[in-house]
Amino acid sequence: QVQLVESGGGLVQAGGSLRLSCAASGRAFSTYAKGWFRQAPGKEREFVAAISWSGGLTYYADSVKGRFTISRDNAKNTVSLQMNGLKPEDTAVYYCAAGRETARISDYNYWGQGTQVTVSS
Repeated sequence: QVQLVESGGGLVQAGGSLRLSCAASGRAFSTYAKGWFRQAPGKEREFVAAISWSGGLTYYADSVKGRFTISRDNAKNTVSLQMNGLKPEDTAVYYCAAGRETARISDYNYWGQGTQVTVSS
């Protein structure tokens, strides 16, 4: 069993930065790929970024490529999402997830409660 808790969300102006963190508990944390997803009001949850269990491979949605960076520290049981150059369209609830190394929501077995990110114009 893996439990995930996100932190680091908040309100920021367009062009600013935020760093989201996800703390995990559970013995098998390091064996799972990790992903970040987001859901804006009235929209479906969408893939943002993923990282392999070793941290050696990363994947990004086209909309965030070059602006967001995902990383993980298996020794500390954490995964992070550094978000730079934020845009109003990045406003959403961001969720940390653990599962397989894909962009599909259905491949992730464990989810955090989410953290709100609001970008003002």
